[in-house]
Amino acid sequence: MISFFMIKKIICLIVLCFLFGNNYAAENDTLKKKQLFEISFGQNLLFISNSKVVDIRNQSAIVIPTSSALFFVELRPSKKLKIPVFFNLPIESKQFLVNGQLVNEKANPTFGSGIEFRIFQLKLDSKSKLELELGPLISIVTSKKGKVLMAPLAAGRFRITRGENFVMYIGSNYSFGVDAWGLMFGTGTMF
Repeated sequence: MISFFMIKKIICLIVLCFLFGNNYAAENDTLKKKQLFEISFGQNLLFISNSKVVDIRNQSAIVIPTSSALFFVELRPSKKLKIPVFFNLPIESKQFLVNGQLVNEKANPTFGSGIEFRIFQLKLDSKSKLELELGPLISIVTSKKGKVLMAPLAAGRFRITRGENFVMYIGSNYSFGVDAWGLMFGTGTMF
């Protein structure tokens, strides 16, 4: 589960980005150009699969979510179709509390791509929009034995854009192949 402290930290990040994002937007920009891609940096919290939770509960263990840095690029060939490319770099190991002892296991980096569609767009004010993007992706990860595994992934995110180029988002993803859920959030810019 996500702790109250983590939720508070996420909400503070979103509020600060929204309040100070206006400083980065060009106020009197008369040159309008098509924004072809977005680059962002964020964080992804990965949670253990539901099937493993039963085994761990039988062993009296507690699972601690794994944090990873999320590097995210989104190509934007049209207004409704997006092609995301992502790289998740774990910044800590997988951790479990088993009978009061902390057990660590290596967390592998993942990368992937796919397509996402803009489901809806809501204008918040003259400079801000809220969008929902959903779509199927595929993630690629190496296993403990060095095998390359590909897993289908469903992902979605709420994007708030401010001005011509500032973006912040919060979203979720679920990997069907490894039965794991993730929470992602971050900020970026559109070019």
